[in-house]
Amino acid sequence: MDTLSLRPWSADDLPLLRAANTPEMTAHLNGPESAAEVQSRHERYLRLVAEGEALMFAIVDDEGQPLGSIGAWRITWHDEPAWETGWFVLPAAQGRRVAARALALLVDVLRGRAKDGRLLLAFPGVDNPASNAVCRHGGFTRRGTITEQFRGAELTVNEWVLDLAADSAAG
Repeated sequence: MDTLSLRPWSADDLPLLRAANTPEMTAHLNGPESAAEVQSRHERYLRLVAEGEALMFAIVDDEGQPLGSIGAWRITWHDEPAWETGWFVLPAAQGRRVAARALALLVDVLRGRAKDGRLLLAFPGVDNPASNAVCRHGGFTRRGTITEQFRGAELTVNEWVLDLAADSAAG
């Protein structure tokens, strides 16, 4: 299996977000964003990383080619500091456990930052079997489902939680 790593998000990663903004890639997220929304999201990633409020990464193969993205950002969950994570893997790299392996790498990074929150949450759509499988196999516990507004429409998601202080490793 080829190796992969997490490279810190950079100003040069806007094309990666654009490549993921297709109907196929956003089917579980209420559809694509406008070009301005993608640009705004890219700028938000850069700002949140600079402010220390997020860890955003490009997932890259051993040749440095981007396969997708993963990140974690600070949230408050049930009045406690926590992290939320999200990811995408480009179609050409799907089916190779890229998301699961990237999540395991991210969990290792976050375990070194336990003072910033001991829980990691993920909220994949209930109709997204691949991302739900990544959570299940990554050691997360499903707590239920919630429905929220996302990109102008309702989105029902599973609520997955991982205790970063626990000994179990993701992946």
